[in-house]
Amino acid sequence: MTPGWIKPDWPLATSVGACITTRNGGVSEASYASLNLGAHVGDDPQAVARNRAMLRQKLALPAAPRWLEQVHGTEIVELDGQEAGIPRADGSITSTPGVVLTVLTADCLPVLLADTHTSRVAALHAGWRGLADGILEAGVTAMQRPLPTVHAYLGPAIGPAAFEVGDEVRARFLADDPASAQCFRPSPAGRWLADIYALARLRLESAGLKASHIHGGGRCTFSEAESFFSYRRDGETGRMASLIWLP
Repeated sequence: MTPGWIKPDWPLATSVGACITTRNGGVSEASYASLNLGAHVGDDPQAVARNRAMLRQKLALPAAPRWLEQVHGTEIVELDGQEAGIPRADGSITSTPGVVLTVLTADCLPVLLADTHTSRVAALHAGWRGLADGILEAGVTAMQRPLPTVHAYLGPAIGPAAFEVGDEVRARFLADDPASAQCFRPSPAGRWLADIYALARLRLESAGLKASHIHGGGRCTFSEAESFFSYRRDGETGRMASLIWLP
């Protein structure tokens, strides 16, 4: 695995395959340098193909990653390795060993789910819209496992010092749960700084996960420019991948 890539630090680390890439270790150039894994962002298709091939090789993946056409929604698809094409969804889930679930991000929050019996895993893409609309709750429900057995890992996303939003975003979360107010603080520009990690933890706990079963969080894609792509920081940029699979 390329130095700097993130191996989730959670109790399932030795029994479930999982990795989150950084922007480093690939062949893309300019604003996509260097490990851009997104085929939809304007990068040279040949460079993206080489990056994806290196990803599979470096992680010794059991199969090619299953990419999604992400639309900031709440659709979650069940994959067993026999499907054709690229599903239009913001999450995938499987009980089939060897199926490599994948989501792409560059500020949005990637969330990996697994149960303690390592019989089912999921990968979710949670931008603020998907988060507000219930992508995490949908993922927990789709796990179809007893809630005390489900763990979540929060990958790198835009941090609470950089994620500035308007009144309408804050109001959308507070309408669902007034406790979300604790996840926002006023910004110097008269708007709000949102803590996407705190919002995700709040919603996962409301869905029934134990607080002690929610891991990760704390990195900032916006401020850690040497490690991560950030759409809000750069506009034209690449995408990192968060992957999970059953061996």
